[in-house]
Amino acid sequence: MQGEKTFCKFLSANDTGETGGHQSGIYISKPAVPIIFDHPFEKGENHERTIKIIWQGEFETEGHCKYYGQGTRNEYRITGFGHGFPYLHAEYTGALFVLIQMSHDDYCGYVLNTDAEIDQFLDAYGLTPPQTNRLLEKNELIPELREKTELQDFLKRIGGTFPTSEEMSSEARLLSYLSGITKNMVIEDPDRILVYWTESEYRLFKAIEYNKYGARVRLGFDNIDDFMVIANQLSNRRKSRAGKSLEHHLEAIFDGNSLNYSAQAITEERKKPDFIFPSIEAYHDMTFNADDIITLAAKTTCKDRWRQILNEADRRKDKPKYLCTLQQGISSNQIEEMHTEQVVLVVPKQYIKTFPADRYDMIWPISRFISFVKEKEGLA
Repeated sequence: MQGEKTFCKFLSANDTGETGGHQSGIYISKPAVPIIFDHPFEKGENHERTIKIIWQGEFETEGHCKYYGQGTRNEYRITGFGHGFPYLHAEYTGALFVLIQMSHDDYCGYVLNTDAEIDQFLDAYGLTPPQTNRLLEKNELIPELREKTELQDFLKRIGGTFPTSEEMSSEARLLSYLSGITKNMVIEDPDRILVYWTESEYRLFKAIEYNKYGARVRLGFDNIDDFMVIANQLSNRRKSRAGKSLEHHLEAIFDGNSLNYSAQAITEERKKPDFIFPSIEAYHDMTFNADDIITLAAKTTCKDRWRQILNEADRRKDKPKYLCTLQQGISSNQIEEMHTEQVVLVVPKQYIKTFPADRYDMIWPISRFISFVKEKEGLA
């Protein structure tokens, strides 16, 4: 569905009311203000207007677009969806909220609450979780080409082909170094550099996608079959990239911190954790203390799929298991379920604030996980 403007974000505990604070409704970041107001406001006064939102294509509510500018507050929210509104409850923390402006006062709203739904939307736009919480361009398939010389050189080298996922992730990291990110950040601020690399790869992927398909899309299609061929190619490549990007960048962070690990190694039968520390050899050595073995799964989103990691390594079955994700926000109930199953969430530090405040101490930033592994491996 194509509208005038589209906004998406993961619902935080603050949005769903799970924090127990005085705020109410869905917070809209300041760069995304054009989705609800014609222009931003200055502090000192409150502003409000009413819109109509059709939810999931099924039912309609009013929404009150509000700017709170008095006192200490300086924020934008959409509130007032009416009694019985189903989506602002704890179980929707971490769901993906999509708002489409069809006309000045008419909107379509969607709340995607399963990994499959979220991935389908992200894949359609070629997004990863760090690229949410913003306005989306009307046609993100054809962005303006304002690439740096290094990017243009890379596009020339690959011609009309797509690089492998490893090559794309590696090039994204190289481009980030050329644009001012220092290699020391891998050690000094791994949380920040993981998000930066993910965003850099997204921009690189879009440029490659445009380079290969942009001219074809601009020409249009003679029939549905031709369109579906291109659409399927785009969708499959986007899914493939999203599934491997996080793993590649984590490997680079672990290498930069001199950690010992095995990636995608088989434990028992066909079980294959994403990472085992210090090595798969140590895992299969029954004389090696199981308490000194660490497993880490990498999943871009994990609202449903986190349970898949519970049985990936028999020697860690009754011990803590670690899960790195770019998911922003998960409900208290789900975090409690993970805690019961000894699953520890590992997320970029800047994302922790999107989770329920009373669960902050259960969530590890990337830097803490790295320090933990270094201590186990005697590298600290």
